[in-house]
Amino acid sequence: MKSSKKIQNSKIITEDFVKNSIIKYLSANNWGHFQFGGLRERGVDIRAKHNQYPIYYFIETKGQGKIRQADEVAFVYSLGQIITRMKTNNTRNKHAIGLPVVSAKIAIRRLPYQVAKKLLLYVFSVDQSGNVQQYSWQDLKKVQELKR
Repeated sequence: MKSSKKIQNSKIITEDFVKNSIIKYLSANNWGHFQFGGLRERGVDIRAKHNQYPIYYFIETKGQGKIRQADEVAFVYSLGQIITRMKTNNTRNKHAIGLPVVSAKIAIRRLPYQVAKKLLLYVFSVDQSGNVQQYSWQDLKKVQELKR
């Protein structure tokens, strides 16, 4: 009975909430010129350009699932989507997956830091309050080496 109360009290983080939280975070950190598509449009969910340099961020986002297995699926699916959309020749552009904190924890644990380094791939973790944490390949390496 306690677990059902916990489920009722915890807020499901939607994909739109993840998108909006990441856009606010990027806006506060020198990124702008946002383009973002609806859930049914082709391409990445968020495209942002740095305010001072010709660098772009391409971000694929996912929301939280209602069952635990959906969190793992969100990570795997977003990773597949962002990798298949890496078609730019500019090696300075960055790519990311934006996930609710439960899926982001899976990504941080399972995404090999060597792959993240090679692809300039980041992980954005969004909590229920809309706080965003950005993880680089260096952050992934630290976390993964602690787990060994």
